[in-house]
Amino acid sequence: MNIIIHPTYFPSIAHFVAIANAGRVTFEVDDNFLKQTYRNRAYIYGANGKQTLNIPVIHTQKNRQKYKDVKIFNEDNWQSNHWKSLISAYRTSPFFEFYEDELKPLFETPVENILDFNLKCFEVICDCLQLYIDPLKTGAFQKDVDNNTTDYRYLVHAKKEQEQPFEPYTQVFDDKHGFIPNLSILDLLFNEGPNALTYLENQTLAPQ
Repeated sequence: MNIIIHPTYFPSIAHFVAIANAGRVTFEVDDNFLKQTYRNRAYIYGANGKQTLNIPVIHTQKNRQKYKDVKIFNEDNWQSNHWKSLISAYRTSPFFEFYEDELKPLFETPVENILDFNLKCFEVICDCLQLYIDPLKTGAFQKDVDNNTTDYRYLVHAKKEQEQPFEPYTQVFDDKHGFIPNLSILDLLFNEGPNALTYLENQTLAPQ
């Protein structure tokens, strides 16, 4: 199965279910940037439940701005704050220390462009998962795709995503708040470690 999908900030589990089960992956990189999407946010499981990690971006005066042109607003030290949030949420998880050295540089190296940063995060996560993918990139935006490609670009919308039939796995704070599905891939990675890829390959997405 060939798919087209957005590169996002530490993608949701639904994103990675689609990617892990695809034959060829094409990243949509030529669309317009929209607010309140996974392009610049991820959800993790903190002590108080579902927690948002949001990358601040610089909005221009233009009505429309290409995703690939959006710059990150770095004056509020978001990288350090996100890393501290991950430590607080997952330091007691089974595999946080196992992946810490691979992930930490992403929060220590200055970044300017949101798309480039998301692509780098994707590469690091794939290394952690031992998932070997060489994605293609779109050269121009097309609303419709060919019949041989499944369009998963709708998964980028954080505010209107549909419920997914994913199997529960053990989460750090599930004794307090229960199982929270479809968080960032980081949640699955820190809790399941080397079993994360097998989990992804065994899940299916709900029909759109």
